[in-house]
Amino acid sequence: MSGDGNIFASLLPLVVLFAIFYFLVIRPQQKQAKEHKAMVSSLEKGDKVITNGGIICEVYKPEEDFIKVKLNDEIIVKVSREYIAKKLDA
Repeated sequence: MSGDGNIFASLLPLVVLFAIFYFLVIRPQQKQAKEHKAMVSSLEKGDKVITNGGIICEVYKPEEDFIKVKLNDEIIVKVSREYIAKKLDA
């Protein structure tokens, strides 16, 4: 019986460390990823966005895997949805 108590006492610090790691690292990352996915899926024509490269552009046409963006009046490029950093508010 004393061996069972020892195992529990030795595993308790690992369980506590995992719980701390989960609430400080894993959960916030999941929340941020969920918010980013919702933001990217709600993009519409005319929205201003910033890419991960720092380019400010306007959404021209959202597609399934990519988003066509206008850099100026003449240049339209495709950007992967993962590389949209944030949406600019007007």
